[in-house]
Formats: sequence, C-alpha cells, structure tokens
Amino acid sequence: MAMKPEEVLRAIAAGRGDAICVPTMTTAPAWRTLAPDDLSITCVGFMGGASALGLGLALARPERRVLVLDGDGSLLMQLGSLATIAGARPRNLVHFLFKNGVYHTSGAQEIPGGFDVDFVMMAKGAGYRAAYTIGDLGEFRRRLPKILTEEGPLLVELVTGLAAETPMTARGGKPFHQQAEELRQRLLRVGA
Repeated sequence: MAMKPEEVLRAIAAGRGDAICVPTMTTAPAWRTLAPDDLSITCVGFMGGASALGLGLALARPERRVLVLDGDGSLLMQLGSLATIAGARPRNLVHFLFKNGVYHTSGAQEIPGGFDVDFVMMAKGAGYRAAYTIGDLGEFRRRLPKILTEEGPLLVELVTGLAAETPMTARGGKPFHQQAEELRQRLLRVGA
C-alpha cells in the first residue's frame, strides 16, 4: 500500500528545522496547512520548475538546507534539471520526489511510463551523490533524520498514493511573486 502524501509531508514538516522548502503541485495544499509560516515558496503554475527553483535557493543560501517537494509528473517536464543539479553539486539540497504515477493536478492521467519510470537510476546517472526509493512510512520516518543531514544532492523517491487536494481543488495560497518577495525579506533579516 502506497504512503499517503500528507503523512509523508507531516513527517518532513516535523523534522525540517529551518530548511527552505519548495512544495509543488499536489504537495502544495497540504504543505500550506502543515507549515503555514515556514520558509517556503510554492512552485505552482510552472510545472517542472521546483527542482530548478530549489537549486537556485540552495546555491544562493548554502548555509541552509533546501528541501524540494516534487512530483513525478512535474519532474518529467524538466528532466534536464537532474543533470543541472548534479553538475552544481549543492551539498544542502534534498530532492523529495512524490511518485504516484500520474499527473494528479490535471486529472490523474498516467505519466509516460507510469510507475516503471526509474527516477533513482536517472538521478544516479546524472550524478546525484545518492538516490533511493522509500515506499513504507515507518521506514521513511526512521531514515528521515539522516536524510535531512546527508550531503546532497540527494534524491529520495517516495512511493505515494494521491493527495487529498490539488492546487486546482484547494483554496488559498498566494501569487508566486508575493511569495518570492516575502521569502526574500525573511531571508534578509538578521538570523533568518
């Protein structure tokens, strides 16, 4: 049985510390509820952009951990970002990939290749320092403390079911430009 995305996100929220988080698509509605005041910027509206946005933040703020909460359909839109991230070698980047085999936000159409797509192999082939799959919530909770301190770039493929809400069904949220400015201001403050 696949993990529930909300349970995985709850575990990440509890252990993230002061990391900058980049939720995208189906992780975004639950993340807004779980971590409304954290240092995050939601990548909705430019499918596939979360990994590149996370890379930019990781390079700009090397003293902070950056957690990308990506989807398999989203990453397929920008597979080249795996090589770009690997080439930049950000030690502070963890790329969580929520693998549900569908484009959930647009109607749950199967992604090309469905569950057969091997993102772990692609990340390793691109040059990520480590990449692996976790499909059990208990195992994820046990391994999370090490994941959050392990040297990156690291890809953690999480086998999940569908989220309860998507950006298309959930209310709330702020326009990206407003989120970006708020995050910039918070990071400029002393001690942020």
